[in-house]
Amino acid sequence: MSWLPMLGLTALPHLGGLYGGYVTRKQVKTWYTTLNKPSWYGSYLVWKECGGFTEDAVVPLGFYGLQLALNWAWTPIFFGAHKLKMALIEIVMLTGAVGATMVSWYPVNRTASLLLTPYLAWLCLATSLNYCIWRDNPDEDEKEE
Repeated sequence: MSWLPMLGLTALPHLGGLYGGYVTRKQVKTWYTTLNKPSWYGSYLVWKECGGFTEDAVVPLGFYGLQLALNWAWTPIFFGAHKLKMALIEIVMLTGAVGATMVSWYPVNRTASLLLTPYLAWLCLATSLNYCIWRDNPDEDEKEE
């Protein structure tokens, strides 16, 4: 019977996420698009302060684009390809890119830079989780080496 609490406590957090995903998927293309959204998205603040996509915006918005692409790439590497070491390398690069984004945004718009702080904190936790999973579950191709 000790497996029952383990199963329940493992499944419980996912129930809310599954329900949230179900509700969100239905609403994000209809209701959500009609809402007025705040103008304090970090990337928007930097874009506005730099006068749009100007020469001054190349570095701060370039770092933003890099971290966004790295963010999108992690899930297919980790969950899709099951490449734990590659995902670890990728998330370390992502964390560095977010740090670089924050540094490049700070002189442009301090608020925009600080808005990335929770994301950077989350990435530090996610990187630690990815490391422990990689350490405890070596990739198949690493076992042969």
